[in-house]
Amino acid sequence: MQIGTHKIDNKLILAPMAGVTDRPFRQMCRDLGAGMAVSEMVGSTSLIRGSAKTLRRARHDGETAPRSVQIVGYDPKMMAEAARINEAMGAEIVDINMGCPAKKVCNMLSGSALLRDEPLVAAILEATVNAVKIPVTLKIRTGWSPEMKNGPTIAKIAENSGIQALTVHGRTRSCFFKGEAEYDTIAEIKKSVKIPIIANGDIDSPQKAKYVLEKTGADAIMIGRAAQGRPWIFREIEHYLQHGTLAPEPEVTEIEAILTKHLENLYEFYDEYIGVRMARKHVSWYSKGQRHGGKFRDMFNHIESAAEQRAAIKTFFAELKDGAGN
Repeated sequence: MQIGTHKIDNKLILAPMAGVTDRPFRQMCRDLGAGMAVSEMVGSTSLIRGSAKTLRRARHDGETAPRSVQIVGYDPKMMAEAARINEAMGAEIVDINMGCPAKKVCNMLSGSALLRDEPLVAAILEATVNAVKIPVTLKIRTGWSPEMKNGPTIAKIAENSGIQALTVHGRTRSCFFKGEAEYDTIAEIKKSVKIPIIANGDIDSPQKAKYVLEKTGADAIMIGRAAQGRPWIFREIEHYLQHGTLAPEPEVTEIEAILTKHLENLYEFYDEYIGVRMARKHVSWYSKGQRHGGKFRDMFNHIESAAEQRAAIKTFFAELKDGAGN
C-alpha cells in the first residue's frame, strides 16, 4: 500500500490508542512485523500551547519510518497549525482523528462527533491538507449512529479534500465497541472511493485478519487492542497471509526478552517514576493467560522502582520456564 511517497511494507498497521501507542510500544510493534504504527492522538490545542506531555506524545526520534502522528481537534486553523508543528518535528504522515467515541472527546466536538457536521469535516480536512507537504490521512467510524451512517459520504469528502488514505472502524460512535464490526459497510466505502482503505475493528487473530481483508477488499488492516501484550500478532498475521499456516506461539524465553526490552524502553522514554507506572498496564497484558498471572499482577502493581520491576520479571519468568520444563 502506498501513502503519498511512502510504501508500507505490508498490510498491517498498529492502531492509535490513547495511553498505549507511545513511541516504545510503536517501535516494539514495528520490530515484530507491523508495516506502520500510528501515534496516540495528540490534541491540537495542547500541542500549540506547548504542553510537555503532548510534545512527548509527538516524539518519534529513532522510530522506524514512516512516522505517523494522529491529531485531534475541531478548529480547522488549529488543526492546520498542529499538522505544521508535527511536520516540523519530523512526522512523515499526519492522521486526523474523527473516530474516537470517548465522551470527553466528543463533548469537545472532536473525534467522531465531527461526523455529524459534514461541512466542518470538509473544512478541517482541506485546511490540514493544504497546511503541510506530507500526506494527510483520516480515521473515522461508519457514522454517528445506526440512523446516521454516513461513512460513504465522509469518504468521498475525504477523497475530494486530498486525504491519501482512510481508516474505517466498523462501528458507529453510538455503538462504541459493542456488537460486531460492520465489514459490509467498510466494503461499501472501499467501492465508493479510489484512495486506500484500511479496515479496523475486532481483528484479533491471523484467521480474522485474512477474513476481513477478503470481506472488505481493504488495502490494509489496522489492529489495536489485540496487540496489547501481544505485539508479535503482526508477524503471526503476516506469516498466515504469506503461507496459509499458523506460526508457532512464542516461547516463554522470547516473551520475557520482548517484555524486558519494552520495559527498558519505557524507562528510557519517560523518567523512572512515570516509566514504572506505564510498565504496570503493559505487564498486566503480557501476563494474561500465564500461569499464576493474576497473583503476579497484583504484586507487580505495587512495585515502585525499575530495579524491583526487573527483578520481579526475572523471577516470574524463571518460574514459568521451570513449570514448562525449560
